[in-house]
Amino acid sequence: MQWMFRLTIMENDVVCISELRMDRATFRVLCQMVSEIGGLQPTRNTSIEEVLKAILKLHHVLLKKPEPISQDCQDERWKCFQGCLGALDGTLIKVTPPSDEKSQYRTRKGCISTNVLGVCCPNMQFIYVLPGWEGSAHDGRVLRDAISRPQGLRVPHGCYYLVDAGYCNANGFLAPYRGQRYHLKEFDGHRPETAQEYFN
Repeated sequence: MQWMFRLTIMENDVVCISELRMDRATFRVLCQMVSEIGGLQPTRNTSIEEVLKAILKLHHVLLKKPEPISQDCQDERWKCFQGCLGALDGTLIKVTPPSDEKSQYRTRKGCISTNVLGVCCPNMQFIYVLPGWEGSAHDGRVLRDAISRPQGLRVPHGCYYLVDAGYCNANGFLAPYRGQRYHLKEFDGHRPETAQEYFN
């Protein structure tokens, strides 16, 4: 408790971000939300289950309901993507699993990580998050798990998510042309030269 007080009150944001992955103001907002929305009340001995139940009640606040890009969209970056709900990708987060499980969490680059699927709407708000997969798991496998779960990721008929080349084109998921530039840094001031590059 003293460590948390020192970290979030006494220390600077750099130290707080290093330890909690959020600055002090964000941590205070999260605590307020857990208390006011989640209903968690401070006690001398609060169980982990009680905290987790309170945090789960925040899902309607923290996760945005997806809305497809409409025909009258004015945003130049998104108006060509009618029906698009947003984009998704996996990200690797370093972890320290039990020693007998380390090989499962070892990535192709040798890091010990967990693979987390993140789905965002066009304004970068989270729609869906699936944590917990081993770092060795391919992004496509994690996505298949997300859409197969009873309360998992859903794609309404006629809508889709943008995905990167680590995924396959499929109903509800639109990937770029393979073998063509699609990252902004790959263009580095060059305009697209082919229809496929323009699409990407």
